[in-house]
Amino acid sequence: MYLLKALFFLLNIPSSSAREEKFPCFDQINPRVHRDGDLVIGGFFPLYLMAVKSFTGAEHPHKACNVHQWLHKNYQQVLALMFAVEEINKDPWLLPNTTLGFHIYNTYHSDARTLESSLRWLSGKDQTTPNYSCQKKDKSIAVVGGATSALSVQMGTLLELYRIPQLSYGPFDPSLSDKAQFPSLYQMAPQDSSLHLGVVQLLLHFGWTWVGLVVTNDMRGEKFLWDMGEEMRRNKACVAFTEKIPVSERRHAESVEGFMPRIAASSAMVIIIHGDTDSLMNLRYSLAPVFGLWKVWIITSHWDVTMRPYNHDGETFHGALIFSHQTSEIPGFKAFLRTVTPTKYPGDIFLKRFWVSAFECPNEPTKLEQEDCSLNASLEMLPLHYFDMTMSSLSYSLYNAVYSVAWALHEMLQTRSEMGSVINEMSLMPQPWQLHLPLRNISFNNTAGDQVVLDEEKNPAAKYDIMNYRMLPNYDEVLVKVGQFVPQSLLGQDFTICEKELYEKRIDLKTLQAVCTDHCGSGFRKIAQEGKPVCCFDCAQCPDGEIASQRDMDNCVKCPEDQYPNREKDQCFPKVITFLSVQEPLGWTLTCIALSFSLFTVLILIIFVKHQDTPIVKANNRDLSYTLLISLIFCFLCSLLFIGRPTTATCLLQQTTFGVMFTVSVSSILAKTIMVFMAFKATRPGSRMRMWMQPKVSNSLVLLCSLIQVILCGIWLRTSPPFLGTDTDSEPGHIIIECKEGSVIFFYCVLGYMGILSLGSFMVAFLVRNLPDTFNEARFITFSMLVFCSVWISFLPTYQSSKGKRMVAVEVFAILASSAGLLGCIFFPKCYVILVRPERNTLEWSRNKADNRIKNLGAETLPRT
Repeated sequence: MYLLKALFFLLNIPSSSAREEKFPCFDQINPRVHRDGDLVIGGFFPLYLMAVKSFTGAEHPHKACNVHQWLHKNYQQVLALMFAVEEINKDPWLLPNTTLGFHIYNTYHSDARTLESSLRWLSGKDQTTPNYSCQKKDKSIAVVGGATSALSVQMGTLLELYRIPQLSYGPFDPSLSDKAQFPSLYQMAPQDSSLHLGVVQLLLHFGWTWVGLVVTNDMRGEKFLWDMGEEMRRNKACVAFTEKIPVSERRHAESVEGFMPRIAASSAMVIIIHGDTDSLMNLRYSLAPVFGLWKVWIITSHWDVTMRPYNHDGETFHGALIFSHQTSEIPGFKAFLRTVTPTKYPGDIFLKRFWVSAFECPNEPTKLEQEDCSLNASLEMLPLHYFDMTMSSLSYSLYNAVYSVAWALHEMLQTRSEMGSVINEMSLMPQPWQLHLPLRNISFNNTAGDQVVLDEEKNPAAKYDIMNYRMLPNYDEVLVKVGQFVPQSLLGQDFTICEKELYEKRIDLKTLQAVCTDHCGSGFRKIAQEGKPVCCFDCAQCPDGEIASQRDMDNCVKCPEDQYPNREKDQCFPKVITFLSVQEPLGWTLTCIALSFSLFTVLILIIFVKHQDTPIVKANNRDLSYTLLISLIFCFLCSLLFIGRPTTATCLLQQTTFGVMFTVSVSSILAKTIMVFMAFKATRPGSRMRMWMQPKVSNSLVLLCSLIQVILCGIWLRTSPPFLGTDTDSEPGHIIIECKEGSVIFFYCVLGYMGILSLGSFMVAFLVRNLPDTFNEARFITFSMLVFCSVWISFLPTYQSSKGKRMVAVEVFAILASSAGLLGCIFFPKCYVILVRPERNTLEWSRNKADNRIKNLGAETLPRT
């Protein structure tokens, strides 16, 4: 008792006299509707807004004050309770021989008024007397109330002291599941644990990644905000802004000056709203058409967007998508609503006032009987924002709550009857606290066939219909089902939406770009902007060799080695296999040159063989000339190994054959130059050099130099031989089949050894170029080796900088050019003499020329005077 008094005065609820002074129309503020019965249920509904607007003089009692504004659609909850009670009383099997009654109180969306209504219900009189009940009969055994969590808490704080069962029909709130704090509270609504998953799937379906979140500043709002944030991060969506609406104060000015300008100024085109009708009334007051918020609204369950306390224009929410709880149609409910009139229920003061407000009737009881206001009026005639003939999710939960109490009473009374106890009438009256056990274990199917359980562990997750809110040209409002979200279904079948049914007059939902940054198209990747959410990014084209086949890719993907990206870098195409082919112009040209030079070399060899006994052929070792010509033939022909589709065999032969053949050629030239030098030395009297002038010495020199190269090539083939490989990078769109060197060290060793021989030949030939020998070809060798060295010195950097077929072509060109240089510089002058100037190919001419050269050399050596 002392606790109740302390609570009572802490809230500063005025006494009856004080109430009359402050609110002269208080009876109109807090009326009560009741229907007697053997057993009574208490019902608490937020039917009015506590908005004291004005007071006028007492000379017009019926206009003395206007202290409330109707929330018309909430009256469906009262009718749902009345309908359920009437059905139960007509059912011969449920609570037989027992009449169910009800008491209905208004809660006004006010914590103080909710507690005051609870005290009035407990006291049984308008004069609230805490801890005392002045009502001798028709005491309620359970309370159905709590359209919101806040109202449930306010009622539960007081009702828990008496262990009175409270069945909350408002949105499911996990905080109310704490049985240590609320052991007598039962939640009828299904759990919204999967609601955020459905909303995110809707966002992903339309590609909306930049959205605003508006939630109520309470535990339900915080949980939804957390769940949405986590799920959006997993799916790479971002929250543009978050607004928390205070639920304790409902001041229009605060709303307009606070969060509404921020919502209007935000770049987010999609706004998600979570809350219930009571807590979000602040938002509904603030959404006047002057803001012009052309945005897409995603509204979660329990906030009725069509409910308006004033005649505000509903066009702001035109096209909104609403997640509404799936409910089965209760048989007979619409027919019941069509019969509801004040004349049918004359004792229902709420119905009279609802009729006056909804149908704009004169606020005089005598005029309610007028034909134009009562007889022809029906709830079906009211627009959607006044009344909905379809049972709402709140009314559906309330309907189940009434039946839950009835079945619990039925089970308890049936158990007593089976026990056969004969006790006086007062002791047979069930007490509220006795209902808890049957309520906790209750399980039944309602008239629509749905199972109802109050055990929260068995309470299933909610199923949702996705509704599209529209305003017709005649300003009628409709809700059209466009999809659904059923969490229990298989993945991929849980979310469905019919885009054809969506409203597209103001905003085309299917083409709306609700993103922080425009999408990065295919072929581009995202680059995060420093200090901004992941949804805000820049776009950069994929680097070479990589593609982005989809839009908004974080990273580009490399094409497989056998494929290449197209110009747009959004697809990979198979590469064309290519090589230095004979059919292409470059390969065909090089092949013709190689064959032409090899045939020309054969022709020169034939000429030399035919004129083998002439002095010019016999000079400088005829056998070395033959060896050089034959090696040059193979040098020209070995270039053909580089042209055409490479194979394992050609890869092994290319470099080794080229290295050995050129070594034979260069060593032959080296032997020739050494023989020239030795021949000059051998002409001096008493010289011992004559013994080295034999042909076998020069042939042994060629053989020895070539053998060294053969050994190098053998080691190369043994350790790391050339192999068949591919080049996928040199030419876009092509896979080049080529021969890899294997060991690069041995490759350059082979080239280096040839270079040493060439340099040696060049130096010796340069030294003996002016020696007076018969048919001295040292000058020709000097020029040939100069060409040879120039070609291969130029080859090295060019070869290193070339890729693919160009690298092969460079090597073939170097082989042909250097071979042609040796052939031309050494043998063309001799062929000229043999074919064009045969008179010079005699011993007499050669002796005369030698004598003249000796004289000239001697004259040059005499001292000048």
